[in-house]
Amino acid sequence: MANLIVEHTNDGSSLLMESKIMANGTVMISGKIHEAERINGNRRNYPYDTLRREMDNYINESVRANRAMGELDHPESAIINLNNVSHIIKNIWWKDKEVWADIELLNTPAGRIAMELVKKNIPVGISARGMGSVQQIGEAVEVQDDYSLLCFDLVSVPSTPAAYLSLKEGLGHDSLLNPYGKINSVITDILCGKGFCSCQV
Repeated sequence: MANLIVEHTNDGSSLLMESKIMANGTVMISGKIHEAERINGNRRNYPYDTLRREMDNYINESVRANRAMGELDHPESAIINLNNVSHIIKNIWWKDKEVWADIELLNTPAGRIAMELVKKNIPVGISARGMGSVQQIGEAVEVQDDYSLLCFDLVSVPSTPAAYLSLKEGLGHDSLLNPYGKINSVITDILCGKGFCSCQV
C-alpha cells in the first residue's frame, strides 16, 4: 500500500548549500537535495535505481517543463498547494550518489519568507515528498520500487544529511541549537511589518 513519504527530521548536519542574490534581486540556491544508498535522519534508505528513476522522471516531467515547484514546510498532502509555493527547481544533476540542484526562491508570500530566512543566515533545509511503501530491513527502512517522487519542500530541518540552505557556508552546529526561535522571530517581523499581526501589551 502506497503512503505519503516525507523526509523531515533533525540530523544535526552542517551547512553546505550556497546562495547568491542576482542583479534583479532573485535569490538562487545550489546544493545537495537528496542521496541514494545512505540511511537518512528518518532511518530511510533510497536504493540508487529507484531514486535514479524518479529523479529522471522528475527532471523530464517537471524541471524541464518549468513546474518543479515546492512548498514552505511539508504538508500532509500529495498535492502541491499553489498558495504555499515558495521555490522552483531550475536544474538537477548527480554527484556520485548525491542529487544536487539549482533552486530559485519565488516572489510569493511563502517565497519571501524563505528569502528573508536565507538572507538572515537562518538554516533552511530541503526535503523530498513522495508516495510509496517501505520495508524494514535491519536498522533501516528501505523505500520500495513503487516510490513516486512528488516534489521537494523547504523545511526547518531536513533528513538528508547536509541538505541545508544558507547565504554563508560553514555556519556550524551552533546555529542549529534553537532554529525555531529565530525562524518564528523573522516570520513575525515580516507579518507585523505588513500589518498582519496583533501585539499585546
